[in-house]
Amino acid sequence: MSYSLDANILIYASNKDSAHFEKAVDFLGQCMSEPDPLYLCWATVFAYLRIATHPSIFASPLSPSEAMGNMETLQSASHVRFISEGENFWDCYQQSCEGMSVRGNLVPDAHIASLLREQGVKRIYSRDRDFLKFPFLKVVDPFS
Repeated sequence: MSYSLDANILIYASNKDSAHFEKAVDFLGQCMSEPDPLYLCWATVFAYLRIATHPSIFASPLSPSEAMGNMETLQSASHVRFISEGENFWDCYQQSCEGMSVRGNLVPDAHIASLLREQGVKRIYSRDRDFLKFPFLKVVDPFS
């Protein structure tokens, strides 16, 4: 069954100061060893690169080449796919946001949720509870 990861999972696995570091590294190791298709949104990749290299967020931020190397490792796995908006994206976005007031910090989550919807991906591993607002997604916290 296909799935996706939110940037927070990738960030925990890159931040040795995080209380979730060990669990995140173990979880990513499992993701890399299982054959189920893993879909990563480009928006997730760039959020990871922005946060993991930011000196105001990490006490010891990654260098750009380290962070990009982590993404290249993921990209090299045969079961990992990087996805972006297709021709039906705007319709998926509107359907995903129907009946909701999507603004501010919810906009990037709606973007990712809509990308997953367009690609038929129904499960995301995340600690971000905002994804629970999208009933078509099964949101799983891999650390609980």
